Parts: sequence; structure tokens; C-alpha cells
Amino acid sequence: MKPSNEVPNEPAIESDGGLVCSPVASLAQDRSPVASLAQDRSPVASPAQVRLRLQIAYDGTDFSGWATQAGHRTVAGVLEDALATVFRTPLVLYAAGRTDSGVHATGQVAHVDVPADALGHAYPRTPRPQDPEFQPLVRRLCRFLPEDVRVLDIVRAPTGFDARFSALRRHYEYRLSTAVFGVIPQHARFITPWPRRLDVPAMAEASRVLVGLHDFAAFCRHRDGATTIRDLQRFDWHAEGDAVTAYVTADAFCWSMVRSLVGALLAVGEGRRDAAWCAGLLDASARSSAFAVAPARGLSLVGVDYPPDDQLEARILITRDLRTRPGAAEPTGCAEEQPVSRQEP
Repeated sequence: MKPSNEVPNEPAIESDGGLVCSPVASLAQDRSPVASLAQDRSPVASPAQVRLRLQIAYDGTDFSGWATQAGHRTVAGVLEDALATVFRTPLVLYAAGRTDSGVHATGQVAHVDVPADALGHAYPRTPRPQDPEFQPLVRRLCRFLPEDVRVLDIVRAPTGFDARFSALRRHYEYRLSTAVFGVIPQHARFITPWPRRLDVPAMAEASRVLVGLHDFAAFCRHRDGATTIRDLQRFDWHAEGDAVTAYVTADAFCWSMVRSLVGALLAVGEGRRDAAWCAGLLDASARSSAFAVAPARGLSLVGVDYPPDDQLEARILITRDLRTRPGAAEPTGCAEEQPVSRQEP
């Protein structure tokens, strides 16, 4: 569906996801046959494989999110089809952020383990030694990709690299237009129209009380066995004319967290709530119904940070160590995977 330039009266709540603990029992039903490969996931590639790191950008408007789902057009599904065509074998991508339907990315990172023998004959080599090793592979892959998804770069992943579990932090941006006419057509797929007056300084003040290591249960949809404790490292707002942008960074995000944070702060910007109300949300042990989740179209994953190569494997152990509230029962399940039909912010 093409994005409308109209302002929704009640922004729809859509599925997001995050780095949370959940069983993988539904994997076989949710993914194509290549999904069974994911169950044997290892933090390092086997000697017979080469792990590649991919930098990816996409317009999420016409995708049902990142994760492969039977009967749906997804970013991972399109990319895995292209990889399978090039390497002539089914492959599975693992991403730093499994973005939800309609969410975009300019700085997505993923990894894939490719059989070493397939790597040797899948694409022509460059005759110029100064060219990047996988430049011809990037060129060939993009021949099989639609215009709304691009592989920007491919490199050999260092030992211990895992696109998801090695990550230190994810960076998102949420863009709005407060212009009375909404959004100009050239930007309509990437900016949410919000033609209402927003008190951006009040939003910035309220955002600051949320920064830090907290339980963000009020901002996350419930997931059995999932932790909602996250380290929100940045939540800033910037206004320039009619353009308003939120900058949101955390070590990881729960299901629905980024757009929930934005939705709550829009209530502050419209004068319906204040900073004290935002601070009070951190005491909640369940998702709040006091605000709406912001629409997906304004959200983009713009970057992912990783530690130095010699700290990658140690970072994986930290990421998989689930956090709990003081006095709370330990989460059930594992930290490694979640049903792939669920997405991230």
C-alpha cells in the first residue's frame, strides 16, 4: 500500500521486536526451508565456511519487515533469494536489527556463512588488485535485487563476529513533518506527517529522564520469557523548520520499543503529558495503554556499532546474559533467538 499523506487520527500499533529471549519452536512454520539452517547457528563459521559481513540499506515501505515469513515479501527473504541464486545454495542471513513492517534502514548490518567452495566460483574476480575483495560480489548481488533494497558493502567478518550478538548499540532516527500540508511527495515514504504544534524543548526534557539502564516494560509489547531491561544511551530531539527528528540509541531494543518511545514523547509535545509522567512510566511492569505507537514510516535504522575485533566474542557472552528486575523471577527460554516472524522497532 502506498503511504498516504494524511495524518492518522490513531497511529496503528504494529509488531516490532528486539533482542529478547524467546523459543524457536515456530521457526519451521514461519520460514522457508532454508530456515532449518538457522537452528545450527554458531558464533563462528566452520572451517568449511566463510563468514561475510554485509552493509544493507532498504526502503521498508513495501516489505513485511526484515524476517522471512511464508507468503510475505520480506527484506531477508529477498536477500536470501539473491544470495541463493549467486552461490547456488540456500543461505541464511542474521541481522543486527530485525526491523518491522514499514521500517527502513540505511545502516543495517548482517552476516552470512557461505561454503568456501561456493565462494570460489560464484562471481567473477576483479582484475585490479586495488579494488575491494568483494566489490564484484556486491555488483552481481545487486543485479538480482529489487530497487528498494541494496547491499552497500561486503567484507570478510573477523573471527567471533555475529551481526546481532556482537553489537554494542543500535542507532535509530525517527522523522516527522509538522508542515500543514504534511510531507512533500519525494519524502512521503520516509517521514511521518504530523501537522500539529509540538513543544520540542518539552519533548527533549522528558526524553532525558528516560536515558539510562531501566526496565522499559511500559514501552514494549509483552513477550513470554523476554527481558525489557535496556540501556537507553541517547534520546534527543532536533527541530529545523517543519522537520522534527528523534535520535534514539540503545544497546538493544525490545519489541515495539522505539516507536513506543516516540509515541509517548509526541503526547508530551502536544501538551497532553509531561516529563514527570514519562518518568513514572519506568515504574510500570507491563505495557502502557496511555499512548499510541508512532507509525512505522518515519523510522530508520541508521547504524550499528561493534567493539574491536578482539572483544567480539566477549561481547556475545554479555549480550546473551539476560537482565532481570531486582527480585523478579528469572526469564525463561534462551537469549539467543526469537520467532523470526516477530520484528524489531
